Amino acid sequence: MGTTQRLIDASMDVWNHYLEHPFILGIQDGTLERQRFLDYILQDYLYIREYTRVFSIGIAKAGSNETMRLFTEYVAMLVKYELDTQTGYIADCGLSEEAVEATPLALPNRSYTSYMLKVAYEEGEAEILTALMPCALTYEWIARKILEANPAAGEDEYFGTWVSSYANDYHDYNVELTDALDALTAHYTERQLAHLEEIFVACSRYELGFWDMAWQGRSAW
Repeated sequence: MGTTQRLIDASMDVWNHYLEHPFILGIQDGTLERQRFLDYILQDYLYIREYTRVFSIGIAKAGSNETMRLFTEYVAMLVKYELDTQTGYIADCGLSEEAVEATPLALPNRSYTSYMLKVAYEEGEAEILTALMPCALTYEWIARKILEANPAAGEDEYFGTWVSSYANDYHDYNVELTDALDALTAHYTERQLAHLEEIFVACSRYELGFWDMAWQGRSAW
């Protein structure tokens, strides 16, 4: 069993809660209030900017050209596609760039991104990758589970782009991240692997907290 699968197995109890979350269920059946979704998109936009910074620190700490290439490609993808997708939703709702920039980073969002940045500044490339992967992997996993439960969700006029994009567009990147983490940690000791597990589970729990924040809306900011 590779390291990534071990980390996923350790987090599966948390991951399963995502599928029961009212925010996710609202996307799945198309009933989620659009204002809740927009509030989430605004916070996710701010989150992705911090997430990209974590990858950028990983570039500086990369121990090989291969890891540096992987982190660099992911930064480019996030800037080109991920932020553009969020910007599209924001623009469709008529919000100005000034309004977006004036949006505060919600406390759960700040806590999550601060934790990842702490790992990035204090630890090595494998630990950085471990902190980043729950977000990358769970979004694809959630979107695919949504489509399993409701294949029509990918065609929803409002949420369909979000669902289909996360179910399909990031798979190859996630395979690369998984392969990289497994390779970087192939010779890790049990103590080191347990530490990675702690980071991965913590970030998986932060992901659940992010969905809680999204459901509560601006009252959680």
